[in-house]
Amino acid sequence: MSGARARAFRAVDEPALAALAADLAPAVRRGGVLHLDGELGAGKTTFARALLKTLGVDARIKSPTYSLIESYPAGELAVHHLDLYRIADPGELEWLGLADLTIGPHLIVVEWPERAGSALPTPDMVLQLSHAGAVRDAVFSAQTPRGEGWLRFLQPAMSSTGNASV
Repeated sequence: MSGARARAFRAVDEPALAALAADLAPAVRRGGVLHLDGELGAGKTTFARALLKTLGVDARIKSPTYSLIESYPAGELAVHHLDLYRIADPGELEWLGLADLTIGPHLIVVEWPERAGSALPTPDMVLQLSHAGAVRDAVFSAQTPRGEGWLRFLQPAMSSTGNASV
């Protein structure tokens, strides 16, 4: 891979996180796999909802914490939002039919991917969200050439306090 492999954004508030999701949306329209890492309340679901809305999902975007997976059409793209917080063992994922999620044009967005072990497809990008006081830090790391291409879409976000967050 050539070029940038990661972009970090500091002191990101909720509107800036939504703006980053909107910036990334055009890049992921062709599909791929995005892992969202971070502690409870770091903004994983907030980011996923903003991304799906920008992709044109007009249905109510539910957190898949209890259903484990919610799927939405976004034009020709099937978007699958997974939340694996409640998974105790990767073997529990067998009944989810993960292989079926990769049929046709698809975007898979996974919260708590570490709970799946090796059951998930390799991510194109990992977004690491971490608490930084009342805001958060966001680091987007490319894992594949596709993910590296996605990085080019991310613009410096501006927090509501007026601080640049790059």
